[in-house]
Amino acid sequence: MDPVISIRPLFAVAIPALAALVILLLNEREKLRDLVSPVAAIIMFAIVASMAPTVLAGGTIDLRLFEILPGIDFAFRVDALGMVFATVSSLLWIAAAIYSIGYMRHLKEHAQTRFFACFAGSLAAAAGGAFAANLFTLVIFYEVLSLVTYPLVYHHEDEEAWAGSRKYLVYLMGASKSALLAALALTYYLAGSLDFAVGGLLAGSSASAALLTVVYVGFLFGFAKAAVMPMHAWLPAAMVAPTPVSALLHAVAVVKMGVFCVLRVVFHVFGTGLMGSLHLGTATAYLVSFTILMASVYALTRDDLKARLAYSTVSQLSYIVLGAVLLSPLAMVGGILHIAAHAFSKITLFFCAGSIYCASGKRNISDMAGIGRRLPWTMGAFFVGSLSMIGVPPTAGFVSKWYLTLGSMQAGDVAFLVVLLVSSVLNAAYFLPVTYLAFFRTEAEEMPAVREIPLLAIPLVATAVLSVSMGIFPNYFLTLAEGVVR
Repeated sequence: MDPVISIRPLFAVAIPALAALVILLLNEREKLRDLVSPVAAIIMFAIVASMAPTVLAGGTIDLRLFEILPGIDFAFRVDALGMVFATVSSLLWIAAAIYSIGYMRHLKEHAQTRFFACFAGSLAAAAGGAFAANLFTLVIFYEVLSLVTYPLVYHHEDEEAWAGSRKYLVYLMGASKSALLAALALTYYLAGSLDFAVGGLLAGSSASAALLTVVYVGFLFGFAKAAVMPMHAWLPAAMVAPTPVSALLHAVAVVKMGVFCVLRVVFHVFGTGLMGSLHLGTATAYLVSFTILMASVYALTRDDLKARLAYSTVSQLSYIVLGAVLLSPLAMVGGILHIAAHAFSKITLFFCAGSIYCASGKRNISDMAGIGRRLPWTMGAFFVGSLSMIGVPPTAGFVSKWYLTLGSMQAGDVAFLVVLLVSSVLNAAYFLPVTYLAFFRTEAEEMPAVREIPLLAIPLVATAVLSVSMGIFPNYFLTLAEGVVR
């Protein structure tokens, strides 16, 4: 099928970017300013959805803007993998936009205009990355995302926020200015182009195995947003940000951009054939398996709810990479599905953490005894999100973990099957006690003023419903994932 030439990918990037500008201009008119994000989110999602039929039918949508250097264009291409990321981020922005208004108003946070503008800007960068036609365009939007989310991390402007944001920037920019830049230059030198290719841009390269391995390692650690150990420390440090930012960072835009970039490298820069012949898939699978298990153990030891969720994110991101690098078709489908499954479930959990904090001021799990009777919608949604993270049917997490499990058997390596099963037990060990404590333990102290906040409760229930809906009706994401693998 010939690619469709359309300006819609540019519109999908331009709408949130324009929203950020309008938010800055409406600094003095708060009610109007707050309305911009939800409206822009709905428009952006509509644009993304309008491109889905073409991609689901096996086609692509292209838009070449201009040439930078021979073989390097600033260009967009909407394909199946990009559509997974774009659908998730644009859909969840609608829920996050409404939630953010409730959160920021309830806590009377300062610098709300800057907050909402940067939030919108981060979605523009995420859409640009999702629809990038080549490594050059992808890296540009990857870097923009780091810069535009930096003010969100230091939002509170206290000592803890400055320390967390400094680590955030040092890790992400340090990795991209060293390892990523080197890998990018070497790829251009070897291939004479940076365009993504079905089967792999470097698949026919005559370069030595050692040089290709260096390029791959540069990409794997250069895309530090994927949080593969030891490049993960920025993620728990970024927990100092307001909860809507944590939800954005750790469920949708930032971390998903990281694993999305790694998947682009595996599928469309190296290709599964070259990954297999160089044994890079197996080596990476062992590295991310270590990340999955160690991050789960760290999560188990954290009493602060957001910190527990942060380490859970480090672990869950590596499921996505594991699926891709096992190189079996079922595992690759599972890895791609987990992008959406994790996003719907983890944003629910972060929304719940923010709702608990807004309603009661509590951050530590040990202080949450009995809170489920005060916040039944919040803790009910938390339970649904937890079940999805564990992989219990009929939630989204079950579908992606089912394919990952089948894929590990298809790859013929029992070790990774054991990793998946052990990590699911660890997921249960650090998630289920939170729900048990909230609903079945008596309150440690009276909490007379604790009640649900509608602008927070509605979005978190909606995302919990999405988690279950994807588990029951996975066909949309399944078709896209199979389109990537095909």
